[in-house]
Amino acid sequence: MSNSSERSRPPISSAGLAGLLAWIGVLVALSWWMAQQSYSWLPVQASTAAPLVDGLFSFETGIGTFVFGSVVSVMAWVLLKHRAEKYDESDAEPIEGNTRLEVIWTVIPLLLVMAIAVYAMRVNTKLGVLGPMEHIHLANPVEDQGGYAADRLPAEQVEVIARQWSWEFRYPSANVSTTELHLPVDQPVSFRLVSDDVIHGFYIPAFRLKQDVIPGRAINFNLTPTREGRYRLRDSQFSGTWFAANQADVVVESPEAYQAWLKNAASQPLQPGLSDAVIEYGERKQLKNPGWATVPPAPPPQVNVPGSNTLPHDA
Repeated sequence: MSNSSERSRPPISSAGLAGLLAWIGVLVALSWWMAQQSYSWLPVQASTAAPLVDGLFSFETGIGTFVFGSVVSVMAWVLLKHRAEKYDESDAEPIEGNTRLEVIWTVIPLLLVMAIAVYAMRVNTKLGVLGPMEHIHLANPVEDQGGYAADRLPAEQVEVIARQWSWEFRYPSANVSTTELHLPVDQPVSFRLVSDDVIHGFYIPAFRLKQDVIPGRAINFNLTPTREGRYRLRDSQFSGTWFAANQADVVVESPEAYQAWLKNAASQPLQPGLSDAVIEYGERKQLKNPGWATVPPAPPPQVNVPGSNTLPHDA
Protein backbone atom coordinates (compact mmCIF):
# COMPACT_ATOMS: atom_id res chain seq x y z
CA MET A 1 0.00 0.00 0.00
CA SER A 2 2.83 2.38 0.80
CA ASN A 3 4.38 1.94 -2.68
CA SER A 4 1.11 2.64 -4.48
CA SER A 5 0.50 5.62 -2.23
CA GLU A 6 3.94 7.01 -3.12
CA ARG A 7 3.32 6.47 -6.86
CA SER A 8 0.01 8.34 -6.61
CA ARG A 9 1.60 11.48 -5.19
CA PRO A 10 2.18 14.13 -7.85
CA PRO A 11 5.83 15.15 -8.36
CA ILE A 12 6.91 18.53 -7.01
CA SER A 13 6.55 21.31 -9.57
CA SER A 14 9.49 23.34 -10.83
CA ALA A 15 8.11 26.42 -9.09
CA GLY A 16 7.79 24.50 -5.84
CA LEU A 17 11.32 23.16 -6.19
CA ALA A 18 12.66 26.65 -6.85
CA GLY A 19 10.83 27.97 -3.81
CA LEU A 20 12.20 25.14 -1.65
CA LEU A 21 15.78 25.76 -2.79
CA ALA A 22 15.36 29.49 -2.21
CA TRP A 23 14.12 28.90 1.32
CA ILE A 24 17.01 26.51 2.02
CA GLY A 25 19.34 29.29 0.84
CA VAL A 26 17.69 31.69 3.30
CA LEU A 27 18.17 29.18 6.13
CA VAL A 28 21.82 28.67 5.20
CA ALA A 29 22.43 32.44 5.15
CA LEU A 30 20.67 32.86 8.51
CA SER A 31 22.66 30.00 9.99
CA TRP A 32 25.94 31.50 8.78
CA TRP A 33 24.97 34.89 10.26
CA MET A 34 24.09 33.36 13.61
CA ALA A 35 27.37 31.43 13.61
CA GLN A 36 29.29 34.69 13.15
CA GLN A 37 27.23 36.41 15.84
CA SER A 38 28.07 33.66 18.34
CA TYR A 39 31.65 34.94 18.63
CA SER A 40 30.34 38.12 20.31
CA TRP A 41 28.52 36.07 22.98
CA LEU A 42 31.79 34.84 24.48
CA PRO A 43 34.53 36.57 26.51
CA VAL A 44 37.63 37.88 24.79
CA GLN A 45 40.04 35.30 23.36
CA ALA A 46 43.11 35.22 25.58
CA SER A 47 44.79 31.85 24.89
CA THR A 48 45.82 29.68 21.97
CA ALA A 49 42.91 27.36 22.77
CA ALA A 50 40.25 30.08 22.60
CA PRO A 51 40.00 30.36 18.76
CA LEU A 52 39.67 26.57 18.46
CA VAL A 53 36.90 26.35 21.06
CA ASP A 54 35.10 29.40 19.66
CA GLY A 55 35.28 27.98 16.14
CA LEU A 56 33.62 24.75 17.30
CA PHE A 57 30.98 26.71 19.22
CA SER A 58 30.29 28.85 16.14
CA PHE A 59 29.97 25.76 13.95
CA GLU A 60 27.54 24.12 16.37
CA THR A 61 25.54 27.36 16.59
CA GLY A 62 25.20 27.45 12.81
CA ILE A 63 24.15 23.80 12.65
CA GLY A 64 21.65 24.31 15.47
CA THR A 65 20.18 27.37 13.77
CA PHE A 66 19.74 25.46 10.50
CA VAL A 67 18.07 22.51 12.24
CA PHE A 68 15.79 24.76 14.30
CA GLY A 69 14.84 26.84 11.26
CA SER A 70 14.15 23.73 9.18
CA VAL A 71 11.91 22.14 11.80
CA VAL A 72 9.96 25.35 12.43
CA SER A 73 9.60 25.90 8.68
CA VAL A 74 8.12 22.44 8.13
CA MET A 75 5.75 22.92 11.05
CA ALA A 76 4.62 26.30 9.73
CA TRP A 77 4.16 24.91 6.20
CA VAL A 78 2.05 22.03 7.46
CA LEU A 79 -0.09 24.27 9.67
CA LEU A 80 -0.72 26.87 6.97
CA LYS A 81 -1.04 24.70 3.86
CA HIS A 82 -2.64 21.54 5.19
CA ARG A 83 -4.88 22.77 7.96
CA ALA A 84 -8.47 21.61 7.90
CA GLU A 85 -11.29 23.87 6.80
CA LYS A 86 -13.40 25.55 9.42
CA TYR A 87 -15.91 23.16 11.02
CA ASP A 88 -14.24 20.20 9.25
CA GLU A 89 -14.31 17.40 11.81
CA SER A 90 -13.60 14.51 9.43
CA ASP A 91 -10.59 12.23 9.82
CA ALA A 92 -7.48 12.87 7.77
CA GLU A 93 -6.54 10.60 4.89
CA PRO A 94 -4.64 7.55 6.22
CA ILE A 95 -1.15 7.41 4.78
CA GLU A 96 1.30 4.59 5.47
CA GLY A 97 4.98 5.23 5.07
CA ASN A 98 7.06 7.47 2.84
CA THR A 99 10.38 5.89 2.05
CA ARG A 100 11.83 9.03 0.51
CA LEU A 101 10.91 11.18 3.52
CA GLU A 102 12.21 8.58 5.97
CA VAL A 103 15.53 8.40 4.14
CA ILE A 104 15.80 12.21 4.16
CA TRP A 105 15.12 12.66 7.87
CA THR A 106 17.55 9.83 8.67
CA VAL A 107 20.46 10.81 6.41
CA ILE A 108 20.46 14.57 7.11
CA PRO A 109 20.68 14.29 10.94
CA LEU A 110 23.30 11.57 10.55
CA LEU A 111 25.45 13.82 8.36
CA LEU A 112 25.05 16.77 10.74
CA VAL A 113 25.96 14.73 13.80
CA MET A 114 28.97 13.20 12.05
CA ALA A 115 30.13 16.66 10.94
CA ILE A 116 29.97 17.92 14.53
CA ALA A 117 31.76 14.80 15.78
CA VAL A 118 34.59 15.10 13.24
CA TYR A 119 35.04 18.82 13.96
CA ALA A 120 35.02 18.21 17.74
CA MET A 121 37.61 15.42 17.43
CA ARG A 122 39.88 17.66 15.36
CA VAL A 123 39.62 20.44 17.96
CA ASN A 124 40.29 18.03 20.82
CA THR A 125 43.31 16.65 18.98
CA LYS A 126 44.73 20.16 18.50
CA LEU A 127 44.04 21.02 22.13
CA GLY A 128 45.90 17.88 23.12
CA VAL A 129 48.88 19.07 21.08
CA LEU A 130 48.69 22.53 22.62
CA GLY A 131 48.56 21.26 26.18
CA PRO A 132 48.25 17.57 27.08
CA MET A 133 46.87 16.79 30.52
CA GLU A 134 48.56 14.13 32.60
CA HIS A 135 47.03 12.68 35.78
CA ILE A 136 49.44 11.57 38.49
CA HIS A 137 48.07 9.44 41.31
CA LEU A 138 49.68 10.51 44.53
CA ALA A 139 50.92 7.92 47.00
CA ASN A 140 49.88 10.30 49.78
CA PRO A 141 46.72 12.43 49.38
CA VAL A 142 48.32 15.13 51.54
CA GLU A 143 50.15 17.48 49.19
CA ASP A 144 53.29 19.13 50.58
CA GLN A 145 54.66 22.37 49.18
CA GLY A 146 56.88 21.62 46.23
CA GLY A 147 55.22 18.25 45.61
CA TYR A 148 57.10 15.02 45.11
CA ALA A 149 60.21 14.88 42.98
CA ALA A 150 58.91 11.90 40.99
CA ASP A 151 55.64 13.71 40.21
CA ARG A 152 57.15 16.83 38.73
CA LEU A 153 57.35 17.61 35.01
CA PRO A 154 60.54 19.31 33.77
CA ALA A 155 58.54 22.21 32.28
CA GLU A 156 56.44 22.77 35.38
CA GLN A 157 56.20 26.44 36.34
CA VAL A 158 53.17 27.04 38.59
CA GLU A 159 51.58 24.92 41.30
CA VAL A 160 47.86 25.53 41.89
CA ILE A 161 46.36 24.51 45.22
CA ALA A 162 42.56 24.53 45.47
CA ARG A 163 40.83 24.68 48.84
CA GLN A 164 37.44 25.42 50.34
CA TRP A 165 37.40 28.25 49.36
CA SER A 166 40.55 29.91 48.09
CA TRP A 167 43.22 29.48 45.43
CA GLU A 168 46.95 29.50 46.05
CA PHE A 169 49.59 29.76 43.32
CA ARG A 170 53.19 28.75 43.96
CA TYR A 171 56.18 29.49 41.76
CA PRO A 172 58.83 26.96 42.95
CA SER A 173 61.65 28.37 40.84
CA ALA A 174 61.26 31.81 42.45
CA ASN A 175 60.06 30.58 45.87
CA VAL A 176 56.96 32.78 45.56
CA SER A 177 53.42 32.12 46.73
CA THR A 178 50.40 34.29 45.91
CA THR A 179 46.61 34.35 45.72
CA GLU A 180 46.70 36.23 42.40
CA LEU A 181 47.86 34.30 39.33
CA HIS A 182 50.47 36.04 37.13
CA LEU A 183 51.42 34.67 33.71
CA PRO A 184 53.72 35.90 30.90
CA VAL A 185 52.03 36.53 27.57
CA ASP A 186 52.77 34.27 24.56
CA GLN A 187 54.73 31.80 26.68
CA PRO A 188 53.54 28.23 27.41
CA VAL A 189 52.86 27.62 31.08
CA SER A 190 52.43 24.29 32.82
CA PHE A 191 50.24 24.03 35.92
CA ARG A 192 50.30 21.34 38.54
CA LEU A 193 46.77 21.18 39.96
CA VAL A 194 46.06 19.66 43.37
CA SER A 195 43.15 19.84 45.82
CA ASP A 196 43.36 19.80 49.59
CA ASP A 197 39.76 18.70 50.16
CA VAL A 198 37.04 18.22 47.51
CA ILE A 199 36.69 18.42 43.73
CA HIS A 200 37.23 21.93 42.37
CA GLY A 201 37.14 23.27 38.80
CA PHE A 202 40.05 25.33 37.41
CA TYR A 203 38.32 27.52 34.83
CA ILE A 204 39.37 30.82 33.22
CA PRO A 205 36.58 31.79 30.76
CA ALA A 206 38.88 33.95 28.61
CA PHE A 207 41.20 30.96 28.12
CA ARG A 208 38.27 28.58 27.27
CA LEU A 209 39.92 25.69 29.10
CA LYS A 210 38.58 23.95 32.20
CA GLN A 211 40.07 21.17 34.28
CA ASP A 212 38.62 19.44 37.34
CA VAL A 213 40.98 19.36 40.32
CA ILE A 214 40.58 16.00 42.04
CA PRO A 215 41.75 15.13 45.57
CA GLY A 216 44.54 12.57 45.66
CA ARG A 217 45.82 13.44 42.18
CA ALA A 218 48.31 15.87 40.73
CA ILE A 219 47.08 16.97 37.31
CA ASN A 220 49.46 18.64 34.87
CA PHE A 221 47.67 21.15 32.67
CA ASN A 222 49.22 23.35 29.96
CA LEU A 223 48.09 26.50 28.19
CA THR A 224 49.51 29.58 26.45
CA PRO A 225 48.09 33.06 27.20
CA THR A 226 47.98 35.32 24.14
CA ARG A 227 46.47 38.61 25.35
CA GLU A 228 47.66 40.92 28.10
CA GLY A 229 45.02 41.94 30.63
CA ARG A 230 43.31 41.01 33.87
CA TYR A 231 40.97 38.02 33.79
CA ARG A 232 39.09 35.88 36.26
CA LEU A 233 39.65 32.36 37.57
CA ARG A 234 36.45 30.69 38.78
CA ASP A 235 35.64 27.45 40.54
CA SER A 236 33.44 25.65 38.00
CA GLN A 237 32.48 22.86 40.40
CA PHE A 238 30.02 23.10 43.28
CA SER A 239 32.56 22.66 46.05
CA GLY A 240 30.40 23.83 48.95
CA THR A 241 28.69 26.87 50.43
CA TRP A 242 31.08 29.58 49.23
CA PHE A 243 32.15 28.04 45.93
CA ALA A 244 30.86 31.12 44.05
CA ALA A 245 33.30 33.27 46.05
CA ASN A 246 36.19 30.95 45.19
CA GLN A 247 37.64 33.25 42.54
CA ALA A 248 40.98 34.87 41.82
CA ASP A 249 42.39 37.47 39.46
CA VAL A 250 44.60 36.31 36.59
CA VAL A 251 47.12 38.86 35.32
CA VAL A 252 48.69 38.27 31.89
CA GLU A 253 51.60 40.63 31.30
CA SER A 254 54.74 41.02 29.25
CA PRO A 255 57.65 38.68 30.07
CA GLU A 256 59.63 41.65 31.40
CA ALA A 257 56.82 42.75 33.70
CA TYR A 258 56.31 39.16 34.80
CA GLN A 259 59.95 38.71 35.76
CA ALA A 260 59.93 42.04 37.60
CA TRP A 261 56.82 40.96 39.50
CA LEU A 262 58.44 37.64 40.47
CA LYS A 263 61.57 39.41 41.70
CA ASN A 264 59.57 41.89 43.76
CA ALA A 265 57.26 39.16 45.14
CA ALA A 266 60.21 37.05 46.31
CA SER A 267 61.36 39.94 48.52
CA GLN A 268 58.01 40.25 50.32
CA PRO A 269 57.34 38.55 53.68
CA LEU A 270 54.60 35.97 54.06
CA GLN A 271 51.15 37.31 54.96
CA PRO A 272 47.55 36.06 54.81
CA GLY A 273 46.22 35.82 51.27
CA LEU A 274 42.83 36.85 49.96
CA SER A 275 39.81 34.75 50.93
CA ASP A 276 36.33 36.16 50.44
CA ALA A 277 34.88 33.01 51.99
CA VAL A 278 36.71 33.62 55.29
CA ILE A 279 35.44 37.23 55.36
CA GLU A 280 31.85 36.23 54.62
CA TYR A 281 31.98 33.37 57.13
CA GLY A 282 33.20 35.75 59.82
CA GLU A 283 30.44 38.24 59.04
CA ARG A 284 27.84 35.49 59.16
CA LYS A 285 28.99 34.29 62.59
CA GLN A 286 28.28 37.78 63.96
CA LEU A 287 24.59 37.50 63.05
CA LYS A 288 22.02 36.55 65.68
CA ASN A 289 20.65 33.94 63.30
CA PRO A 290 23.60 32.66 61.22
CA GLY A 291 21.35 30.22 59.33
CA TRP A 292 22.24 26.70 58.28
CA ALA A 293 25.38 24.91 59.40
CA THR A 294 28.29 24.95 56.98
CA VAL A 295 31.87 23.78 56.67
CA PRO A 296 34.23 26.50 57.97
CA PRO A 297 36.46 27.83 55.19
CA ALA A 298 40.13 26.91 55.26
CA PRO A 299 42.35 29.64 56.75
CA PRO A 300 43.75 32.06 54.17
CA PRO A 301 47.04 30.71 52.77
CA GLN A 302 50.27 32.44 53.75
CA VAL A 303 51.58 34.13 50.62
CA ASN A 304 54.11 36.71 49.53
CA VAL A 305 51.62 38.70 47.48
CA PRO A 306 47.87 38.72 48.27
CA GLY A 307 47.22 40.70 45.09
CA SER A 308 43.82 42.11 44.25
CA ASN A 309 40.46 40.44 44.09
CA THR A 310 38.30 42.41 41.69
CA LEU A 311 35.92 41.47 38.90
CA PRO A 312 37.47 42.87 35.69
CA HIS A 313 35.37 44.13 32.81
CA ASP A 314 36.96 41.71 30.33
CA ALA A 315 36.70 38.61 32.51
